[in-house]
Amino acid sequence: MALSADSSSAAPRADRRRVVRPGGVVDLRCGPVVVELEYAAGSVVVVAGLPGAGKSTLMARTVRAALVDSQAVRERWAARVPGWVAYGVYRPLVRVEHYARLRGALRGTEPLVVQDSGAQPWVRGWLARAGRRRGRPVHLITLVATECEAISGQRARGRRVTPYALGRHVRAFLALERELADSGAPPPGYASVVLLDRQCAARLHTIRFDPAPPPPLAE
Repeated sequence: MALSADSSSAAPRADRRRVVRPGGVVDLRCGPVVVELEYAAGSVVVVAGLPGAGKSTLMARTVRAALVDSQAVRERWAARVPGWVAYGVYRPLVRVEHYARLRGALRGTEPLVVQDSGAQPWVRGWLARAGRRRGRPVHLITLVATECEAISGQRARGRRVTPYALGRHVRAFLALERELADSGAPPPGYASVVLLDRQCAARLHTIRFDPAPPPPLAE
């Protein structure tokens, strides 16, 4: 896919290759080094990728806006339950808490960055509809990683997704890649999709948002 982006907001000419304001499909895997992604005020940015691709790491390192990260919810629950309890036992509770927090955050107007594992495509559709109802642009960042890279990332964090679960994630992302290749456009309801590999993600410093406009003056 060709690199396409609106960098008009990056005023200094020297920074044009480094700051990208995404629109449409933006493939940064073979393009110039980008150190900052810039979005409109109130945007919802969904970070998707295989388990172990580096979603939580990227979000924690680059984002100063509100985060809704299912991995953080999972880790909180893991700290509460005995170590011998398998994740599959309390997974439904993790999901209920995650989606409850996400639903509450979507009702606001502040910028929001959300982690999406990608195994449930309906979640992306729900986020797009919720953003449209609230008048909030929704964007997608996809961390592209091979299955081996994802497994390596899982091991580095001391966890491992079952082969069955990883297979579901891989199939879901292959379907998303086919959709993007066939349409040449973001998924329905999304203003943009940015494709990053692990090397691009490591060089990205900031995901930032425009300041919110000031409230109207009282007459």
